[in-house]
Amino acid sequence: MFRAMGEGRIKAVWIMATNPAVSLPDSNAVRAALARCDFVAVSDCVKNTDTAKFADVLLPAAGWGEKDGTVTNSERRISRQRSFTSAPGEVKPDWWIISEVAQRMGYAAAFDYSCPADIFREHAGLSGFENSGERLFDISTLAGLDDDGYEALKPVQWPVNAANPFGTERLLGNGSFPSADGRAQFIPTKPGIPAYWPASEYPLVMNTGRSRDQWHTMTRTGTAAKLGRHSPEPYVEIGAKDASASGVSDGGLAEITSPLGKAVLRVRINEDQRPGMVFTPMHWNDQYASQAIAGSLIAPATDPVSGQPELKCAPVRVSDAKFRWSGLLVSRRLVSPARFDRIGYWSRRTGNDCHIYQLAGHEDPALAVQWAPEYFRKVLAVRDIEYSDQGRGIYRAVHIGREGIRACLFIGSSPATPYSDWLESLFSQKMLTQESRAAVLFGRPAAGACDNGAIVCACYNVGRTAIVNAILRQGLQSVAAVGAALQAGMNCGSCRPELQVLLSNLAARQDAA
Repeated sequence: MFRAMGEGRIKAVWIMATNPAVSLPDSNAVRAALARCDFVAVSDCVKNTDTAKFADVLLPAAGWGEKDGTVTNSERRISRQRSFTSAPGEVKPDWWIISEVAQRMGYAAAFDYSCPADIFREHAGLSGFENSGERLFDISTLAGLDDDGYEALKPVQWPVNAANPFGTERLLGNGSFPSADGRAQFIPTKPGIPAYWPASEYPLVMNTGRSRDQWHTMTRTGTAAKLGRHSPEPYVEIGAKDASASGVSDGGLAEITSPLGKAVLRVRINEDQRPGMVFTPMHWNDQYASQAIAGSLIAPATDPVSGQPELKCAPVRVSDAKFRWSGLLVSRRLVSPARFDRIGYWSRRTGNDCHIYQLAGHEDPALAVQWAPEYFRKVLAVRDIEYSDQGRGIYRAVHIGREGIRACLFIGSSPATPYSDWLESLFSQKMLTQESRAAVLFGRPAAGACDNGAIVCACYNVGRTAIVNAILRQGLQSVAAVGAALQAGMNCGSCRPELQVLLSNLAARQDAA
C-alpha cells in the first residue's frame, strides 16, 4: 500500500490507531510516501506522533477508557466494556467517526448506527449468515439482544448459537474440526534463508522487539515517568567480542547502519546476545530521540505466506559514533526537537515535573562556555548558576525561577553526570536549599542523600544501587528475600529475572574473591 502511495497510485489514506511512520520496515520510504500522498487523515488519541506530522486532517479518537462496547480475549470470551471516564473536547469513538464520514459519502442507510449495540447486533447476525458450521465464530444468538440486554450482557465464550445458546467453554472438544473431513488442515511451508543476509560491509544481524516497560511506539507509555526509568534511552545490546571488534564500549554511543538507514543508540554489552547478533527495541521515535527508529534499518522483504516482514533479521554495521562531548539537560518544560538541530544526539524521557534529555555532540567541550549558552538559549535564557572548567572540559548551568529549578545542563568530555532520581526530585521542590544548589552545581547528591541508581523495579521505584546495597549488607540470597526487604519484584514481576541476574552476578563475584 505504501509503495503504491509512493508511486502516486494511492492518493488518499486514512490511518487509525497506528503509527506506520515508526512501526513499518523501511520507515524512510513510508515517510516519503506519506509526504507525497495528496490527502492523509489520522485518527488517534495522541496528537503528537511521527505519523500525525504528515496529516492533513487530525481526528481526535476516544481512548480505551473512554470507549463503550465489547472486547474479546484470547479464550474467546466476549465481555462488555464500559467507559470509566468521559471523552474530552471533541473526542469521538471510532464507530461514530466512521459512520459520520460514510454518511457524508452517500452511505447513510448502511451506516445509520446510533449506539454500539446497533453495531454489535449486526456483527452477531453476520457471524451466523450462511454459516452452517464451517466457521467456528458464530454468535448469532446474540443478534436478538435489545439495548437493555446488550447493556446487561455477561461474559460469554463463543460460539453462542442455537447449538450452544449459553456459550462454549471448550472448543473442539469433540475432536472434530470444521472442515470437510473433520480433520485439521495444515499448510506446509518451506523454510528459506532471509532475503537479506550479513555481508562484509554489514556483518551483524540486527534483531528487534520490545523493551520491558514500553509498548508499541511509546505514544502513550512514553508519557509515563515511571515506565521510562528502567530503559531511559534507545539502545543496542551487543556481546563483548562483537563490541570490541566494532570499536564500541559499554555505555557509549554507537552508529547502527544498514543499507537503508542509520540510528544512533546507547551501547549495552550483554553476554546473552548470540555472537554476530545485536538487539534493538522498536519503540523509540522522533518524539523521543534524534535518530533511533529501528524500522529505518529494516528492509521491506516479506514472508510469502504470512506477509510478515523480516523484522528479526537486518544486516547492520556497528561503529563508534565518535562524539566529543556528552550532556544531560533536565527541563521543566518540554523542549521542541527543533531546538536540538545543532546537537549530534539527543534522547528524551518523561520525568516527574520535568523532561530529561541525554545529549552528545562534536563540539569542543573545553569551549562549552562559549557555544552552550547559544545552543540552549531558549531553555537557559537566564543562568542563575554557571560553572566552567575548560581544562577538564566541564560546563554546568542552572536556571531557577519562582517555581523552583526551570532547567539545568551538564556537559562533559566524558559521559556526563548520569541521571539519577535525586536530580529529578529537585524539580518537585519550590525552594532549593543551599545544599541542593551546591549538589546541582557539583553534579552529585548532597551529603546524606540517597542515590537510588538505575531503576530496576518500576512498580516501587527501586534502583540498582539500592538493591545491590541491600543484597550485600543484608546477605540476601533470593528474589523473594529482595522483595521482602525492598518490595522489588512483588507486584507485576517483570523485574524478577533482572533481580535474579543481580543475585547470581554478586554471588559469583563473592565466590571469586
